[in-house]
Amino acid sequence: MMIKKFRVWDKKRNKYIINGEEGCITNLLRCDGWDMVNTDDYVFEQSTGLKDVSGNEIYECDVVESNYKYAQPKVSQIILEDGNSYILGEDLANGNEMLVSDHIGEIKVIGNVHNN
Repeated sequence: MMIKKFRVWDKKRNKYIINGEEGCITNLLRCDGWDMVNTDDYVFEQSTGLKDVSGNEIYECDVVESNYKYAQPKVSQIILEDGNSYILGEDLANGNEMLVSDHIGEIKVIGNVHNN
């Protein structure tokens, strides 16, 4: 069984909840007390399982700069859909969303949608 890694944005305090390694909550189903929390107050962001060119873990809602050879450098957001992670926006070569894993050597995390 694969354990999914999340980080949690607290909407009321406008900051990430620090709990565990690198400020992330691992395996939320086993965290004590989470069944009592109003989840509308939080944004749960899943890790893509990938790291950027600087070795930073890439999460859903991260803002990244991509410098791939067939398009202009751009700043965009990471989204998760159907178990895959994508860079939001169009790939100029084919008009589709870009898989993060296809461009991992050209992506750098520069922030997140809450702070940037």
